[in-house]
Amino acid sequence: MRPSAAGAAALLTLLGAAAAPAPAQRPPNVVLVMTDDQGLGDFGCAGNPVLETPRLDAFSRECPQFDRFYVSPVCSPTRASLMTGRYNYRTRVVDTYRGGSMMEPEEVTVAELLQRAGYRTGIFGKWHLGDCYPMRPNDQGFDEALVHRGGGIAQPSEPYENDGRYTDPLLVHNGEVVATEGYCTDVYFDAARRYIDGAIRDERPFFAYIATNAPHGPFGDVPKALLEKYRAKDLESVASGDPRALDRVARIYAMIENIDRNFGRLLDHLDARGVAEDTVVIFLCDNGPIAGRYVQGLRGAKSSVHEGGIRSPLWIRWPEALDPARRIDRIAAHIDLLPTICELAGVDLPSDRAVDGRSLVPLLMGHRTAWPDRHLVLQTHRGAVPQPGHHFALVEQRYKLLRHSGFGRDQLPSGVPLQLFDLQEDPFEERDLAASEPALVRRMEQIYRAWFADVSTTRPDNFATPRIRVGAPQEPVTTLTRQDWIVDQGGGWGQSGRWLLHLDRPRKVDVTVRFRQQRVVEITTIHAGGAPFVERMVVEDNSATYEGVPFAAGDVDLRISCTDGTSTEAPYQVVLRPR
Repeated sequence: MRPSAAGAAALLTLLGAAAAPAPAQRPPNVVLVMTDDQGLGDFGCAGNPVLETPRLDAFSRECPQFDRFYVSPVCSPTRASLMTGRYNYRTRVVDTYRGGSMMEPEEVTVAELLQRAGYRTGIFGKWHLGDCYPMRPNDQGFDEALVHRGGGIAQPSEPYENDGRYTDPLLVHNGEVVATEGYCTDVYFDAARRYIDGAIRDERPFFAYIATNAPHGPFGDVPKALLEKYRAKDLESVASGDPRALDRVARIYAMIENIDRNFGRLLDHLDARGVAEDTVVIFLCDNGPIAGRYVQGLRGAKSSVHEGGIRSPLWIRWPEALDPARRIDRIAAHIDLLPTICELAGVDLPSDRAVDGRSLVPLLMGHRTAWPDRHLVLQTHRGAVPQPGHHFALVEQRYKLLRHSGFGRDQLPSGVPLQLFDLQEDPFEERDLAASEPALVRRMEQIYRAWFADVSTTRPDNFATPRIRVGAPQEPVTTLTRQDWIVDQGGGWGQSGRWLLHLDRPRKVDVTVRFRQQRVVEITTIHAGGAPFVERMVVEDNSATYEGVPFAAGDVDLRISCTDGTSTEAPYQVVLRPR
């Protein structure tokens, strides 16, 4: 294989060879595709006996092969680490909802770094790191953003009128709600191809981040022809015999084959536009699959810290420089992608903060250099404050220490032991060595404790939820949802909570309170920092507006009290229009 001038220059740099200064080369384009809840076994090339993913299978054979690549157990933490090259606990992203998936605005994303270097930057699909200013993708380095809000379509964060549809969804384009036509995955890839065309016309390198919400649920709205195809298949080998489980897998596989077809059209488009050789294409998944389907025999699924919950493929194709025959046995993780992309693009890393990831370029290029053993930590559980030792995995090249104490618990329950596995000899985590290797457990636990102390002290109030800024010119109208509120009462999305806001000056604000359906509700108080604003209003439709509510300057906690006469009811959304 003969690399181009840009690839040769990169190789010479990596090998430390002396060479005359080369003429400036245009950096490669970067396309990053990440799917949602697609597990390690959801590919034909992974041995799945039912699922058909011919384009992804072929693509995987064009890439160096990583034996073990890790992501977080759930999506927002993976996305924060992917965007920043830092462990998510440094970024204030500790959960997936209820204020726990709002990334600190001062974090520097890969999009910001590439944007500063002259790239056009676009995101299409799922962001899930903050829906309001200054945490939206357009605030964090993306020139172009066509996204859904929150963690997925059909969640309380989505546009009020959308009603959960995956076909013809209402999405947010550069801050404005827009109607789209087609199945959501098709919409994202179509928009990405148009964006790539614009960058080519402008003769600028581009970064396109396509983050599908498929195959995440709900599963009611899937491509119909593909659904019938998989309903006609024998799914017993990849799911339990329960008819509901079989139907769910058929729906998920229909969504995944639709992704595969879109991914193939994207690759064909790069070929047709003559930029495939100059484009780094990256594919990965954000976490393991939901439980109950094929995952190559690994233990665990989404939200688990066993291998089935935190493993993903990592496929990186750059035809001009990377050898697809290369096999990489060193462990790697989501935190490594930002430094890898930056090195390939010739972009410096931030110098004012810790970047936890390592550039994988030496491994990808086959450079004979020292690659010190490392440890990776994957930890996430429900709740606003991470707990030391709760639901974590410390992964080294050979051994893995973990405590599978339950993603859904806010607090570490008593009596859940540490477990130790030798992944070299026991990749399926069947033999716990903790009792027979106490010294190894102690050593690895000390490493974990030092890691937790480090990432937990990145900044004062390290896990505090960032505040939404109201009245900023970048976002004249702010829509608040239960995705971003701090829950005071109730499980799930909560029935009582508060939003953490900030205003640069005192404002009068028109406050519209919305509900999903028409109903009679009494709204009696709005707490906006100082004394409660009290005015009784009966909502007989599905919304009501208070005009001129006084909001104080500075940090403001907003609570809205509603009742249907017998119990407290949470609004679906709250819209703030400062005067």
